Amino acid sequence: MPQTLSNPIVLGASAIPFRLPEPLTGKEVALEDFAGAKAVLVAFISNVCPFVKLIDEAFNQFAREYAERGLKIVAINSNAEEIKEGEGAAAVAETARSLGYAFPYLRDESQKVAEAYDATCTPDFFLYDAEGKLYYHGQFDDARPKNGIAPTGASLRAAVDALLAGQSAPAKQTQSIGCNIKWRDGDDHGVRQASQAVAA
Repeated sequence: MPQTLSNPIVLGASAIPFRLPEPLTGKEVALEDFAGAKAVLVAFISNVCPFVKLIDEAFNQFAREYAERGLKIVAINSNAEEIKEGEGAAAVAETARSLGYAFPYLRDESQKVAEAYDATCTPDFFLYDAEGKLYYHGQFDDARPKNGIAPTGASLRAAVDALLAGQSAPAKQTQSIGCNIKWRDGDDHGVRQASQAVAA
């Protein structure tokens, strides 16, 4: 299956404000709603991508466990529904409902938030510290469709543990890999296939 790596992004970059609808509740959720959190994870995911479907239960379990430790999570779907069926607002609401997501799952219909974050794939994880600075931009773990590895979230767990313990950002950050974001204009939006995330 086609695979896309997350873009390397300089650690320490500031989280970009957004306000998006949460189809399940009809409410709007903004980045500023998480002000004061010890850590914030912005995750670009999908309803149908095999890479996301592989980890969705493990990711939800991770979210429940780390919520008790002060991590706030918000997930965003930015795929163009007219290009990939099953990615619209109704499907986002149904996915959140059926999987019992422990975090808000938002719809980025204009794709402007994904573009602002330089997101390229699903899943694509952006972990920010209490000051809103990028601490980790890497994979959930080594699990991939058909590689036989059970998803545990080991890589992301290690990063959050380090952040909450006041440690420096991990020097090595393995890029996330998954389905490419389905851009409405068909452009790849500057996907940069480097070996690992760039540290400041």
